[in-house]
Amino acid sequence: MITISTTQALADFCERAARHPYVTVDTEFLRERTYYSKLCLIQLALPAEGEENAVLVDPLIGEIDLEPLYALFRNPDVVKVFHAARQDLEIFCVEGDVIPAPLFDTQVAAMVCGFGEQAGYETLVRKIARQPLDKTSRFTDWSRRPLTDAQKHYALADVTHLRTIYEYLDAELRKSGRMDWVEEELAVLSDPATYSVEPDEAWRRIKTRTQSGRFMAIVKELAAFRERYAQERNIPRNRVYKDDAMLELASTKPQSEKDLARARLLLREARRGEIADGILAAVKAGMTSDPSTHPQPDRSREKLQVNPALADLLRVLLKAKSETAGVAQKLIATSADLDLIAGGERDVQALTGWRNKVFGMDAVRLCRGEIGLVAKGADVVVFDLT
Repeated sequence: MITISTTQALADFCERAARHPYVTVDTEFLRERTYYSKLCLIQLALPAEGEENAVLVDPLIGEIDLEPLYALFRNPDVVKVFHAARQDLEIFCVEGDVIPAPLFDTQVAAMVCGFGEQAGYETLVRKIARQPLDKTSRFTDWSRRPLTDAQKHYALADVTHLRTIYEYLDAELRKSGRMDWVEEELAVLSDPATYSVEPDEAWRRIKTRTQSGRFMAIVKELAAFRERYAQERNIPRNRVYKDDAMLELASTKPQSEKDLARARLLLREARRGEIADGILAAVKAGMTSDPSTHPQPDRSREKLQVNPALADLLRVLLKAKSETAGVAQKLIATSADLDLIAGGERDVQALTGWRNKVFGMDAVRLCRGEIGLVAKGADVVVFDLT
């Protein structure tokens, strides 16, 4: 097993990689104690077999500049192959300001090729590569050195089997003409905005039943302070205060540290010092903010009158269409999408792009009463009513 720990060795490998059509990539990282993921290991493999073509890049030993790898990521002639790429891509976007392109995600491709919902790597290794996979090192601490041989074997398996999986799925997609479906899905993963968290927008992730303007204004200020504090110190946002504590603060509106001391859900270290000062300032800002600037919940869809029977018919149609197309149901439409369509909403992802061809057009026709569904044995068949 080859471990790369110098910039020159990485540059030499990446120079060889640039002469191949693709490279498989994976990472090992930790995020339990930090806001941003701590990159601990990078695994790379080239199409050809051989020990020299599957390497570990260790950023924690020696002194290594990852720029040669980032240059490879920017090379338009080499496909960068990942499995479930989102977290890996976030690391490279934050650390290197780069998103690998062209990109291929075998999890997305597998869902398009009929391997079910959120197809796991172990499943694909078993079904496509026909190999067992040792997952005993799955929950290891990747920041500790030296790495054991078991850890190294585990890490390399995540990119060596990926070669077989990629080549199989790539061939299947080209045969079915669905490569553009996968590319459409990868557009979100390839957008840097996907990995950017703006503190002033952090309130949108907070789930609350209370929608009063003043309450939401305080939530917005508290969420923004927490996000900035966590980012600047690289600590998990829940180490500042958790969502339930934030909602308690927005409800009780503390004015002093004495008030904070009475909070039931606030961590002890958040009741004084910088966090306490930040909380009190955020509450004050929310309390004194202009009502015209208060966050407004999206109520545009609250007036939708969802026909439960029609929603159920759409679920039957989705199941039939997904089985016919060999595509995971959740990739085509979510349960929420179906309710929206049944309620008359047409600005729904399931009615756009490839989804519209597979499911959306018939879903709209079903809503209009232009088609019906009939069971024929174990199958559901669509028939015209016009």
